[in-house]
Amino acid sequence: MVFAAPQDALARAEGVLDADPSLLHASIAHQVIGIWQRDWGDMKIALHHLRRARDLAARADSADREADVLAALGVALVHSGRTQQGLAALERGVERGTGHTRARVLFRRAYAGWVLGRHREALEDVRKAIPVLRQAEDTIWVARALTLRATVHLALGAVDRADADFTAAETLWDTTGQEHDKADIVESRGLAAFRSGDIPVSLRLFDEAEERYAKLGTPSFMLYIRRCEVLMAAGLAPEALAEADAAIGVLDGIGGQATRKAELLLVAAHAARRAGDPHTSIARAELAVRLFAGQRRPWWEAHARLVLIQARVAAGRGSGRLVADAAAVAEKLASFGAPVAPEASLLAGRIALGLGWTADAERHLAVAARSRHSGPPLARMTGWAAQALRARSAGSSRGVLEACRRGLDVLDDHRMTLGASELRARATEQGAELAALAQQASVESGGPRRLLVWSERWRATVLSAPPTRPPADPGLLGDLTSFRVIAAQAEEARMEGRPLPALEREQRRLEREIRSRTLHMRGDAPGDETRFDPARLLARLGEVRLVELAVLDGRVQVLLCAEGRVRRFEAGLVADAEREAEHVQAGLRRLAHPGADARLPVVEAMGHRLEELLLGPAAAHLGSGPVVVVPPGRLHRVPWALLPSLRERVLSVSPSASSWLRARETEPPPGGRHVLVRGPGLATGGAEVPELADRYGRPILLEHDDARVPRVLRELDGAALAHIAAHGVFRADSPLFSSLRMADGPLIVHDFERLDRSPYRIILSSCDTARLASVGADELLGLVTALLPLGTAGVVASSAPVNDAAVVPLMLALHKGLSVGLSLAEALRDARAALPGDAMHQATGWAFAAFGAA
Repeated sequence: MVFAAPQDALARAEGVLDADPSLLHASIAHQVIGIWQRDWGDMKIALHHLRRARDLAARADSADREADVLAALGVALVHSGRTQQGLAALERGVERGTGHTRARVLFRRAYAGWVLGRHREALEDVRKAIPVLRQAEDTIWVARALTLRATVHLALGAVDRADADFTAAETLWDTTGQEHDKADIVESRGLAAFRSGDIPVSLRLFDEAEERYAKLGTPSFMLYIRRCEVLMAAGLAPEALAEADAAIGVLDGIGGQATRKAELLLVAAHAARRAGDPHTSIARAELAVRLFAGQRRPWWEAHARLVLIQARVAAGRGSGRLVADAAAVAEKLASFGAPVAPEASLLAGRIALGLGWTADAERHLAVAARSRHSGPPLARMTGWAAQALRARSAGSSRGVLEACRRGLDVLDDHRMTLGASELRARATEQGAELAALAQQASVESGGPRRLLVWSERWRATVLSAPPTRPPADPGLLGDLTSFRVIAAQAEEARMEGRPLPALEREQRRLEREIRSRTLHMRGDAPGDETRFDPARLLARLGEVRLVELAVLDGRVQVLLCAEGRVRRFEAGLVADAEREAEHVQAGLRRLAHPGADARLPVVEAMGHRLEELLLGPAAAHLGSGPVVVVPPGRLHRVPWALLPSLRERVLSVSPSASSWLRARETEPPPGGRHVLVRGPGLATGGAEVPELADRYGRPILLEHDDARVPRVLRELDGAALAHIAAHGVFRADSPLFSSLRMADGPLIVHDFERLDRSPYRIILSSCDTARLASVGADELLGLVTALLPLGTAGVVASSAPVNDAAVVPLMLALHKGLSVGLSLAEALRDARAALPGDAMHQATGWAFAAFGAA
């Protein structure tokens, strides 16, 4: 019962002990309590009960009973870090047991072998146990043995063998009432999906397993460990670190398994390094190494040492000693058959290259490069990264570019299995090194045009195809509706000064549910096979000049595309530009309030400095025609209209040149439907909307109770033009929950992704609607980037706080230009020029930008 109905089993066992049982029955009851505490409670209590069970079994003179208890005790001792004592108990159990009981003991010893990283010994014990268990028709233990064997196969990288065993075990579990074991097989299938590269299915199965464990009241620390691995692979390292640290806290609080604590520390170390916190990573990894060594778990210790070396390198501690350490870890991991061995060889080669040890580097990189043709996507990318570094060391730019191309193709295929735009964006982080190597090789060997091609190769890839449309999932739709209700109640409570902790907790819970459901979506769109063609771009530009900014070695490279050619100019340091952009944002916030006219010259001077840093000498070659700026993700907060050479001209912004081309070639929908939306709580009440309604004749006007999310989405779908006057909220912590406030609550990015086709042109007239979060290698998430792949060719939005009253004349002037056939960029240029010359109106004009090409 302990794995079928754990809480009932615990209560029944305690009841047996209260009823003056026989020695044999008391031994069984103590063992049940010991197993419960071992797996879900306090290890000290577990060991007390299991030792008591062993002693009672010996007094009852039952060899098989004693063998069974010794097996459970041996596993508990191993989990508590007392490896020698645990293995000795298991060995004694094998000696005391006979037939069927001995097979069960062999299974437990195999399990201990898996915990200790002794995979081949574990497989041997399972091989001996399974035929005996089958002969005894012991369905439960056969299923457990198959599940364990599959898990060991996964640790050795044998995914196909693991999948066959998992399938066989799942069939057997369906015939039993072992609910905990059923949850465990779901969790294990999630791990197998991850090892096969299927992150959405993995996350879905882990969530299902968590629900099953919750119903049983049994925490699974192994599930936390495995989910953290998947979160890291999906580019969600900060979340993985938070989850691992929280699990460690829970484990410490109940006095749980020392083995699981070491594993959680290893995961936390890995996550901290990936999250850009090498010092936390070093601290966690050092403790994990000590625990694994004390527990005599060399397989795990080698993995922890790899993360420790990676963290030390990230902290700037490259040295000859670290080359030797990384090489030794690589050799150790290879001897264990660990799939991460190539990663250790790549690390040794990378450190050696940094020290100028080319012969040593070549030796280690050659070993790592062998993984490029087989295995899961990230392992193949490791191999291609090693091959690219080998080519660079040999002075072969062509070899570097070929290796980078092949590696990024692998990642492209992997990204397109992901349905959620957030996962697609974050997955690009895995290719950042390959993209940087390719760009550097392009500069050295191919000139500006080749650099443009490689800059485009890894820029805004998440916009290359629409995200998978969320399914008509009643649970998701219900969560979205509940989220809006709770968010609206929280906003009302906030305005009235009422306490709202309970509402905020429920809102966070619903956000987690919505995000979880969207991350489960698999990609259903094929990869974009059309490679970026600079000749096609140059032919389509006409009189337009496109300025693409790339970053190499921390400096801005300006690629000016015009008049049939691409020219490269070098500007300032990107870090200086980022700081100046933040100062400008602060200045614009100040100018949004009356009485700040004295600050206007200061902000204008910042614009001059930004131009020097971002455009440098290229500013003198922009001519007088329209300009499209394609900034990297790190510079998305720059108000480009503030730069002197861009201030008076037709200006638009695009996440990539490819995205601009697609927008340019997007046809407007038939019918020319206009939609005007006015949300609640605006200082001006959205004063421009009634005037616009008169100007457009018979537009669809949604305001008051009509401006509810379901109706708004229905009318926006396929519209030619949409103007939304509604409070915008940008969520830096979770950009896909950035929102526009409607009558029934927030309209979030996840809602827009449910549209078949977003409006051809969309104007967002309130604050912060163009703010974006930079994630992955060079990706942006937010309202604007959600719209562009869904059919929107042009957006006007604000990247800074604006004055609501000053927005009204800007919007009226903008629509005046649109009504006579101007593009969004042309109309916005003319609207800025028509504004009064005071600081508040000027700042409002600079805060808005036109995105795309409509």
